[in-house]
Amino acid sequence: MTTKPLKKGATYDDLVRVPEHYVAEMFDGELYASPRPALPHAHAAVALAVKLGGPFGFDRDPGGWLLLIEPELHFGNDVLVPDLTAWRRERLPSVPNDAYLTLAPDWICEVVSPSTEYIDRGKKLRIYAREGVTHAWLVDPLRQSVEVLALESGSLERIAAHHGDSTVRARPFDAIELELRALWS
Repeated sequence: MTTKPLKKGATYDDLVRVPEHYVAEMFDGELYASPRPALPHAHAAVALAVKLGGPFGFDRDPGGWLLLIEPELHFGNDVLVPDLTAWRRERLPSVPNDAYLTLAPDWICEVVSPSTEYIDRGKKLRIYAREGVTHAWLVDPLRQSVEVLALESGSLERIAAHHGDSTVRARPFDAIELELRALWS
């Protein structure tokens, strides 16, 4: 993804015309596209989905969450595709039969890469905060880091940072321990 939009004043029709081997998103009417992620990025996302999906998405203890990989989210003129999302089941009890969601998740995870980090940390976090996403993680497989953010005073602020092979508890999934090495290996 470049830091410059492909098109300003873009519409959803412009977004759907982007070739399928790109991830297309719109922020403030500006169209951006990035190639599919590199393998360390994909591995970190899948490993995290597996680690969180078992205890939170399918089991009942602690349970209570609906997790999705790369859903399309529509917030007004903004169209975002986070790497991972989760909703508390009391807000989204089941997966709707729709192409996209307009209900903001309770948690998002962006797996950052050198080509997406600027947008992930800037435009996307601002939109997530505006929409009321209460928790966000920024996972960087190259730096082997996880930043934990929480919505405070209208913006997503960093409340913790974890690195390397440590075992951590991170909000909002702090009911379990997460071995970070699983995300990098």
